[in-house]
Amino acid sequence: MASPLLLGLLPILALQSPQLKTTELSLGVAAAFAHETFAGAELGVAHRPNSDSRIALAVAGGVLSPDAAAVRAQLTLQLLLNSSARSGRGVYAGVGGVFLGAQGAPGRGFVALILGIEQAPGRRRGWFLESGFAGGVRVAAGWRTRWFPRWWRGA
Repeated sequence: MASPLLLGLLPILALQSPQLKTTELSLGVAAAFAHETFAGAELGVAHRPNSDSRIALAVAGGVLSPDAAAVRAQLTLQLLLNSSARSGRGVYAGVGGVFLGAQGAPGRGFVALILGIEQAPGRRRGWFLESGFAGGVRVAAGWRTRWFPRWWRGA
């Protein structure tokens, strides 16, 4: 039977365990379907300040139907489930904002709600699939690479 002192120390010890912080870079394609359709290539950068959250910026350049060049920037705060999994899948959800600028049209802003799945979020590389609402229905897919701290790579 565990001593009461040990049971009292467990929450404190858990809070002092190292957090899984990492920086991520992603490359993929994105599309948003609404009154007009946006499709383009997307470059993303993200930071995980702790094990369970991510701040992500994704910028896509492409075309807004019918033929206008456009840029789309999305900034989200994401909650990661199973963020340290080295195999299997990780699920995440996020909320944020989107800016859409197109040639010959004023820029527009939208609220973004996303849900995504990614391959092995505790490993260095993996794919991701994302869907949600952000000025229409948005879908994105691509590859993500991560830089983990030295202590995590050695585990």
